[in-house]
Amino acid sequence: AWQECMDYAVILARQAGEMIREALKNKMDVMIKSSPADLVTVTDQKCFMSSIKEKYPYHSFIGEESVAAGEKTVFTEQPTWIIE
Repeated sequence: AWQECMDYAVILARQAGEMIREALKNKMDVMIKSSPADLVTVTDQKCFMSSIKEKYPYHSFIGEESVAAGEKTVFTEQPTWIIE
């Protein structure tokens, strides 16, 4: 089961890389996260989470944006993805 998740993560990483490569060809709307040096794009925000949630709806997530927003991390027996 874990190998399936790892294989899926590799597929998503490659897709995200392609999305980012394509996005760099166009004008980007950039938002400042915690400082001007810490930028997030719309492309960055949508790359992984929705695809993983669709394939593995019972998995949990810990992400930089959720932690920064003050969401409490609750550890369970469910598989947990940590997304930076």
